[in-house]
Amino acid sequence: MRNALAIAQKELRSYFASPIAYVVIGTFVLLFGYFFFALVAFFQQQSLQMSMGMGQQSMNINQMLIGPLLMNASVIILFFLPMITMRTYAEEKRSGTMELLLTSPLTDWQIIVGKFLGAMFLYGAMLAVTLLHVGLLFVYGNPEWKPIVTGYLGLFLMGGCFISIGLLISSLTKNQIVAGALTFGAFLLLWVINWISTFVGPTAQAVLEHLSITGHFEDFAKGIVDTKHLIYYASFITFGLFLTAKSVDSERWRG
Repeated sequence: MRNALAIAQKELRSYFASPIAYVVIGTFVLLFGYFFFALVAFFQQQSLQMSMGMGQQSMNINQMLIGPLLMNASVIILFFLPMITMRTYAEEKRSGTMELLLTSPLTDWQIIVGKFLGAMFLYGAMLAVTLLHVGLLFVYGNPEWKPIVTGYLGLFLMGGCFISIGLLISSLTKNQIVAGALTFGAFLLLWVINWISTFVGPTAQAVLEHLSITGHFEDFAKGIVDTKHLIYYASFITFGLFLTAKSVDSERWRG
């Protein structure tokens, strides 16, 4: 584990040694802030209408603001996580350091887990900065904290799934642009895979709905932590890292 953490530290330093981390985090927070401002303005407008007697139902800040905000954040990561993962192995191949990495006294799993943790640390930093926005809701409002915690847990696990697939695709090419484009395509496919579930048979529908990443995230955004969702995300991440290990192992034999 110490070797994996050393690789993770190296990866994290490489992100912040270049503009990648600053551009990705800054742009992500900017977009998150825009959605936050838009939803707060909408919530305020609805509250004003209700206070004037135009509505009868009480407003729930978690349902009307925080839930949609986290769903929008899950869309944003579709575009930003490929920027993080596309360089993990492709850059190593392009710069010629892949051979040095494979001949070092490190196992494939130590390298893979280290790169995965490095990307997850950066992704965690992206999410952590957005807590400043959510903190404002506690200053000026009274939201429930449990749905927020579970929502961020769901975002973190969803990001882990995307990163594991991104590592796999990056290990298959030495071109970062190709890796980024293919990774985004894979992310988008996992996002919309259940859109055709209503047009197929019941068995295929059940399979497509189970494979849908968004379907498993929705309960987290509502404050529900179901074991089946945790198992899905853990299995997805493990399977993605397993395929990456096989890809790296084939690279070792070809080398």
